[in-house]
Amino acid sequence: MNIFNIPHPLPSEELTEPLHEGGGVLIERIVSCGQASPPGFWYDQARDEWVVLLKGRAEISFADGRRVSLAEGDALFLAAHEKHRVEFTSSSPPCVWLAVHGKLK
Repeated sequence: MNIFNIPHPLPSEELTEPLHEGGGVLIERIVSCGQASPPGFWYDQARDEWVVLLKGRAEISFADGRRVSLAEGDALFLAAHEKHRVEFTSSSPPCVWLAVHGKLK
């Protein structure tokens, strides 16, 4: 698998593909193309998540008011139960993320 080979046309929903799961860790590829979290929705995940944006641009906001803009190569650690939402993902180019979920601290 080449992480940059994405389907054409892209689905209207964000594409999430598990790459490996075991030992309490999930590694996945996420492809976003203009999607954002619905108004008022906050992710509140039970596990830590580390993401790196491999392609595209995105913006994440946190319940405490912080906002983080991400460009290609930027990584972000999201602690378990750290409420956050996706405010923006680029569509040209689409965002390609690598995400690792688990107990990462």
